[in-house]
Amino acid sequence: MINEFKQFITRGNVLDLAVGIIIGAAFTGIVNSLVADILMPPIGKIMGGIDFSNFFINLSDGHYNSLKAAKEAGAATINYGLFLNQVINFLIVSFAIFMIVKQANRFKKAQEAAPPPRNEILLEEIRDLLKK
Repeated sequence: MINEFKQFITRGNVLDLAVGIIIGAAFTGIVNSLVADILMPPIGKIMGGIDFSNFFINLSDGHYNSLKAAKEAGAATINYGLFLNQVINFLIVSFAIFMIVKQANRFKKAQEAAPPPRNEILLEEIRDLLKK
């Protein structure tokens, strides 16, 4: 059983998946910062200084000027501004993954279209002559 586990864990697909998850987690941090620190401030400024992270619907009786104040008071809120930030994060990550897959497919097609190396052609010709 231990040998089977070793074979499973050392297969290329499992290692590729592990590397992908680690890189994906790091990439998520970068995208979150891109959205929160670079994209949303100019969009908010264009829209009149609006901070999307403070968009919320208060479901309790009190009035709160910010989401932070509502959370500190323990008020029930629907945080649609934070949701909007997450949707933008998702779209950016999806587009980045699309571009990566598109490039990988382009490289794969280029490799498939490349002619075989000269030594392989010679070996095939020698094989064919020996068969005759």
